[in-house]
Amino acid sequence: MQIIFVMIGISLLMALTFLAAFFWSMKDGQNDDLHTPAMRILLDDKPSKS
Repeated sequence: MQIIFVMIGISLLMALTFLAAFFWSMKDGQNDDLHTPAMRILLDDKPSKS
């Protein structure tokens, strides 16, 4: 029965860690521009040397 309390404590600690990482990434601007990286592969900025 004691292991359940330990596992609940560990899972809450992990959840809070992931929540803090999510808020840190949102504050840091990690998800500001999701469209440009996907379109960058379609744009050919420099001519290829053949």
